[in-house]
Amino acid sequence: MEKIENEAARYASFLEHRLSLYKLAGDLVQQHDVDIGIVLSSPTNKPYSFFHPTVEVVSQRLMKPNVELGDTTKLAATCVRNNVNEIEYKLTELKIREDFASKQSVILDQAKEMREIGWWEDVEKLKTDEVTQFEAWLDVADFNMKNRLKQLENEVASNAS
Repeated sequence: MEKIENEAARYASFLEHRLSLYKLAGDLVQQHDVDIGIVLSSPTNKPYSFFHPTVEVVSQRLMKPNVELGDTTKLAATCVRNNVNEIEYKLTELKIREDFASKQSVILDQAKEMREIGWWEDVEKLKTDEVTQFEAWLDVADFNMKNRLKQLENEVASNAS
């Protein structure tokens, strides 16, 4: 590796590598349940840090590696770990929903194209992949209609009560 002479390029590279380092640190924390601390000084002398679960926990472990953490520190570390786990779970759930919505959007776009073309008018002329797309569109339409019917039935039932 060579030193990057251009200051702007050096700073941009530093920021990119800093984020990569934080990502690796986060992976270590998540996969191995470790305490970790990173302190950096940028090319412009701006300080950056990453600590998990807290600065106190990491510094106590560094200063006194064989001493057990106090109850308050353990509680704080547990709370931070629980918060991180909850956020990771939510992010995973959102990613799953995003992927599902993206796939559903593609199917709906294909269904729109099918309606515009008029595929349903002559099903016998459809190719294998077109039949699969049409079937997917019908499945989505069936699901949406059943879901809407349940909503309406629930509204009627709640209004009747």
